Amino acid sequence: MSNITTNIKGIRDIMRKDTGVDGDAQRISQMVWMLFMKIFADKEEEWEITIDNYESPIPEHLKWQNWAADDEGKTGDELMEFIETELFPTLKDLDITISPQAKIIRSVFDDTYNFMKNGTLFRQVINVINEIDFNSTSERHVFNDLYETILKDLQSAGSSGEYYTPRAVTQFMVDMINPQLGESVLDPACGTGGFLTCTIDGVRNQVKTPKDRDILQKSIRGIEKKPLPHLLCTTNLMLHGFDLPVVRRDNLLSKPYADWGAKDKLDIILSNPPFGGVEEDGTETNFPKKFRTKETADLFLALIIKLLKNNGRCAIVLPDGTLFGEGMKTRLKEELLDKCNLHTIVRLPNGVFNPYTSIKTNLLFFDKGTPTKEIWYYEHPYPEGVKSYNKGKPIHIKEFDTEKSWWNNREENTQAWKVSIEEIKKRGYNLDIKNPHQEIDTLASPEILLEKYRITEKKISSIQDEIINVLTEALK
Repeated sequence: MSNITTNIKGIRDIMRKDTGVDGDAQRISQMVWMLFMKIFADKEEEWEITIDNYESPIPEHLKWQNWAADDEGKTGDELMEFIETELFPTLKDLDITISPQAKIIRSVFDDTYNFMKNGTLFRQVINVINEIDFNSTSERHVFNDLYETILKDLQSAGSSGEYYTPRAVTQFMVDMINPQLGESVLDPACGTGGFLTCTIDGVRNQVKTPKDRDILQKSIRGIEKKPLPHLLCTTNLMLHGFDLPVVRRDNLLSKPYADWGAKDKLDIILSNPPFGGVEEDGTETNFPKKFRTKETADLFLALIIKLLKNNGRCAIVLPDGTLFGEGMKTRLKEELLDKCNLHTIVRLPNGVFNPYTSIKTNLLFFDKGTPTKEIWYYEHPYPEGVKSYNKGKPIHIKEFDTEKSWWNNREENTQAWKVSIEEIKKRGYNLDIKNPHQEIDTLASPEILLEKYRITEKKISSIQDEIINVLTEALK
């Protein structure tokens, strides 16, 4: 078996020498589209055996094995000309009606670019990739783990960090939602696919027959509007055994709220919508007036409530600002508590999403169909001796063992407390309720104070937008 860790490090080192690749985001994008081509080639070898009369949507001379597999093949200027004038133009213009595979390739390459300029270095990268056999179960397993580290690297790639949710957080949320085979699962802002792959891993042990496998593949879906995370997610799902991952390039918020009907309803929604994100002008008009805002996370929450079936389940990551926000946020929380049973809020400590953001976050768990009567809060503590998380010391899944043991045997303790709906209403639907069992710090850290200042600024801006909307409507 090849040393995959060494291979990936080697690819990075080679790409750093290429003047066309600028920064981690471009390097990751370049690496992943090339890995996708190799993974797809290895998949096609499998499909030629398992699918009767399988025909590749890729023209023969553009197949990986016909231009990349030979270590002594195209290189230098000849290789770069081939990439720029033949490979990319053809794959970007594939006829998606040929086959489901063609649709996947086209969706991957629509907004993917080749950044490398040096054909000799490009050939070196190809030769390293060729050492990985994605049809080998053992190598694929090792690479799956390594792929997680590639995704983590996005955290240091500027704004790209929004794509990655710590694995421990996604794992805990999926474990508590406990998806079952046949239930429809959606992540409407799926990023690199963390929730989807955790769901696949969790449900896979329920798969006993080829029919079960088909059911699993058809029931898990993702939607992502940005090209890089879409590419990463598609590749991620293929690495997890999904031959035809259902990951659509789209913005779910761009469809009018009223157009979502019964056929769109889902059993489970898992998501970490971009908090702090702002939608482009006009997107908010797709929503009822009471929910109109430009804040991405709020719009997603409004839509998720609508898209869940009765008895449907959701786990979502939301910032503190959603919990204490007023105006439209109050109306949104009123809708949530009226239409759904918000049974649990896990309050995460500062730094879980470092280095991308120091904003404190919360995990909300709710079921649709019955109104909320009480909310259980659980304050997730730092491990002993830890004062904050960082890239070198991230949150670990073992830390959630206390929540898991408490989940089905709930009692108040130093970390857990419950609040009645009557109390919530008295508070004006402010869900930012501190742990009554903990002493309140008299002085917050400068980072937290600065973050609170930023949140307050956003709150003021949101209120201003709301006033403008009201005045605009009044003057019509």
